[in-house]
Amino acid sequence: MTRRLIVRSEAESDITEAALWYESRESGLGLELIAEIRAAIGRALDDPEMFPRLRKNPTVRRVLARRFPYRIFFIVQPDALIVFAVLHAARHDRIWKHRIQQE
Repeated sequence: MTRRLIVRSEAESDITEAALWYESRESGLGLELIAEIRAAIGRALDDPEMFPRLRKNPTVRRVLARRFPYRIFFIVQPDALIVFAVLHAARHDRIWKHRIQQE
């Protein structure tokens, strides 16, 4: 089954902010970060159940970026995968938990 991908605006802002930061450090690094995040989201789309479940209702899972220290948090629905947070590994979990409570 093919799921739709929905990237919420908060997650898009997370990605943009991180990419700009990396780009300010080295030209092209921001684009590499974006490519890695896309690859991680692609793995989640392929088989979301293989990633650890952090919350049951709604079902929240997390995929890790391989090259950069980022965690991508997503909700699995029968017809969609909703990315709602892309956070640096050093950021506290309360950020994604706060966002999911607004759901």
